[in-house]
Amino acid sequence: MALNRDPHVLVVGGSDSSGGAGIARDIETISSIGLRSCVAVTAVTVQTHQSVTAIHHMQPGLVADQMRAALRANKVSAIKIGMLSTGRVIAAVAAVLHENPRIPAVLDPVLASSSGRQLLEAGAIGVMKRDLMPLCRLVTPNLVELAVLTGSDLTSDDNDALRQGRRLLADGPRALLIKGGHAEGPRSTDILLSPDREPIRFDMPRLAGSMRGTGCMLASAIAAHLAGAKPLEDCVREGKRLVFEKLLRCIERELASGA
Repeated sequence: MALNRDPHVLVVGGSDSSGGAGIARDIETISSIGLRSCVAVTAVTVQTHQSVTAIHHMQPGLVADQMRAALRANKVSAIKIGMLSTGRVIAAVAAVLHENPRIPAVLDPVLASSSGRQLLEAGAIGVMKRDLMPLCRLVTPNLVELAVLTGSDLTSDDNDALRQGRRLLADGPRALLIKGGHAEGPRSTDILLSPDREPIRFDMPRLAGSMRGTGCMLASAIAAHLAGAKPLEDCVREGKRLVFEKLLRCIERELASGA
């Protein structure tokens, strides 16, 4: 029995010494929604906001042991998964999800850092698709990640993105959220895909600015709302709103400081 009965989101991912992404960003986001977090560290990175200079991988058994300890200690109501780094770590995380099928998991399939450093070994993509994605309530690839995961060319066209998404959905995820931040145009559109319903589009104005960790924020926010047993569509909508408002405030601060 869990010792702490407050609802928690278990965050599984890598540390970011700059605090701009990874576990630090996840905890910050989940806390802003009013929930507590527990963690399982998959890798320790040495990075600034501009570059990643070193990555130290955790042993798969240690990752699984961290997850199981967190699940014993707390009432975990959702799991957010980010950086996994190796195929053996992915398999270890999947094993723990198998043991806890009632807890919804959100996978942000982190393949590379914002600066371009690879964060997942190339051979691990197949393991992620085969062993982990089918266990997740939602997978949240951006357009770059979607292209890599489906072996396709990068696209900014909604119809091509939908075709790639449906191909990935056939590999087993219960739902996909295709993030449109890498597309062009005045609107930023994310598309929620699931096998049993028509695509749902979430449309926001495209802001003239950027911020590291928005993918972490979105997946964490969705997981936090799933912990409250809300419908997936509502969780995505609330997550999108949180990220939009956070990015808008960041841009406004930058403009004010430069005035």
